[in-house]
Amino acid sequence: MNFMNQAFLLAKKALSHDDVPIGAVIVKDDKIIARGENCVQKSKNPTLHAEIIAINKACKKLGTKFLDECDLYVTLEPCAMCATAASFARIKNIYFAATDEKGGGITANARIFESDKHLWKPNVIQMPEYADKSAEMLRTFFQKQRTNKKETKW
Repeated sequence: MNFMNQAFLLAKKALSHDDVPIGAVIVKDDKIIARGENCVQKSKNPTLHAEIIAINKACKKLGTKFLDECDLYVTLEPCAMCATAASFARIKNIYFAATDEKGGGITANARIFESDKHLWKPNVIQMPEYADKSAEMLRTFFQKQRTNKKETKW
């Protein structure tokens, strides 16, 4: 199974409730154990990013707070909040499609894992073969928001 493609299906689902199209899956033993899509607008809660939802579901499913044998696949570089949550959950590997120059927490902006103070540093792997797909999905979403002159909600 292509885990990143599954994350993209969730990103499309986020679009259906007017959320920024980001999807995430958590994998253990080559099986998806949790899924999440952005639900900030849907739930009126700024913390309900795809990664946070997936981490919460995975912890509940496994009955643990640590996901050290799990991998996170996400369509956009996690923000500082989500990267920190992945660290606290002890996610083994973070795979992401596109970098986020404005809000990225790993490679582009906050760069939270560059500090020696982190207790747990996941392996971080960008999957550049998916970067254009993610960037185009986000570009289209934000262009539509501007064209429709909707109130800025994100």
